[in-house]
Amino acid sequence: MVPPTTPARSVSEADLQALLDHRLLFVTGKGGVGKTSLSAALARLAAQQGKRVLLGDLDGRGDLANAFESGPLSFEPTKVANNIWAMSMDTEASMREYIKLNLKIPMVGGVGPVASAFDFLASAAPGVREILTIGKYCYEVREQHYDLVIVDSTASGHIISHLGAPDALRELIRVGPLLDQTSWMNKILHDGDITGVVMVAIPEEMPATETIELRDRLENETSISRAAVIINRVLPELFSTAEEEVFDRIITGKQRAALVDHAGETVEAVLAGATFASNLRRSRTQHIERLFAEFAGADDTVVVVPQLFVRTEGLRVTKLLATALSEEL
Repeated sequence: MVPPTTPARSVSEADLQALLDHRLLFVTGKGGVGKTSLSAALARLAAQQGKRVLLGDLDGRGDLANAFESGPLSFEPTKVANNIWAMSMDTEASMREYIKLNLKIPMVGGVGPVASAFDFLASAAPGVREILTIGKYCYEVREQHYDLVIVDSTASGHIISHLGAPDALRELIRVGPLLDQTSWMNKILHDGDITGVVMVAIPEEMPATETIELRDRLENETSISRAAVIINRVLPELFSTAEEEVFDRIITGKQRAALVDHAGETVEAVLAGATFASNLRRSRTQHIERLFAEFAGADDTVVVVPQLFVRTEGLRVTKLLATALSEEL
């Protein structure tokens, strides 16, 4: 769905397929724009194609369990739907797994002195702690345990530090196993056919601004490709241009008093609600047009998802958003 006044290229089924053909997607955006729900919806779309999907977060504070109305999630992936497994990041568990897989040291009980030393390094050197989270998902891609890994990422203001962690670490460590780790991770992260960032915005000033700023930071500070821009919670148009002119005449002219006399005072509430919705839609259109102007002229896939007049989370919302995404693309 594209606002009729917005000069944007149309998106197609091919755009959807190109998005879901990635192996690793990071979904990010300003807090409150619906990135968790859209991460779950993208996972559902991919699963419907028969793809095995791993859905996780970066900070362990996500709400992915609610998106599928499952039990609490842990570091160990849990099947939450057909073809979908979900997990919650745990830095200590990721550290244990890293040491076991890469340093070949058996871990019994606590994380042990080696892990403590690693934790000290993680606190002292920028990028090490982020390697434990980004690296987990890159590892799942490398080992091909899943067809698609979708990461409900941190907010747009913090995602760059995670995505840039391998490059930051390479600046500090020139030899050794950690350098080897950053090398294979960078091959995955820097391959635009494998990895992409999905930026989520809503039609308000600050989310739109942060999305544009994130685009610039991705270009200037990382080598990670953009996969799509999703403009979420777009209000429907109540009236066509001709209908809006008629409505404006009604609410400002003698017809309003006639309507009230004929239908009663309740019509005032209806007119007030319609006026509010129409004005809100108009005020948000400028932000939609701004985002299209910034992104649709390039090779970006820009998707507009309508406002769902339902609660903001839960399995029903996940299903509705997946349907809305498939219809918009």
